[in-house]
Amino acid sequence: MKLILDFFPILLFFGAFKLYDIYTATGVLMGATALQMAIIWFMERRLQPMQKATLVLILLFGSLTLALHDDRFIKWKPTVLYGAMAIALAVALWGFKKNFLKMLLGGQLELPAQVWGKLNVAWIAYCLFMAVLNGYVAAYFTTEAWVNFKLWGYVFPIVFLVAQGIYISPHLKSDKPAA
Repeated sequence: MKLILDFFPILLFFGAFKLYDIYTATGVLMGATALQMAIIWFMERRLQPMQKATLVLILLFGSLTLALHDDRFIKWKPTVLYGAMAIALAVALWGFKKNFLKMLLGGQLELPAQVWGKLNVAWIAYCLFMAVLNGYVAAYFTTEAWVNFKLWGYVFPIVFLVAQGIYISPHLKSDKPAA
């Protein structure tokens, strides 16, 4: 259920683009994301900071896209989001000496400090990579190519998350007592 909930706005966006145009797809994305966040809020009674930021940016950049009839706004939204995430993680880590990932997920995962540090740096690098990649596709490719990239580009976060899981798995503490 969670996986379907995570992907349904982008799938609806893609379908609306293929059937209509980028402006219809943008409206669909805005509505689907608002519905997605409402469902998450009703299920969990809260939204994570990333979910809030995503909602605000989709509504802001989507509104600009529709009001100004300019698809560049919705195309640059992921670059802004990923760039902001990279900056926030980097400033927290190197400026304030705080590991935001550990603060966010430390209650769910018990990992050594060096692993948290490497994960944080990996997230900074990943976010920068995705910001630059989306910016490149948004600037140099057609809107149709960008929409296709948005759908098929989901391979990047999947690969990143799988690699992250492989990296942290040896460091996770087992609940089973040693034999």
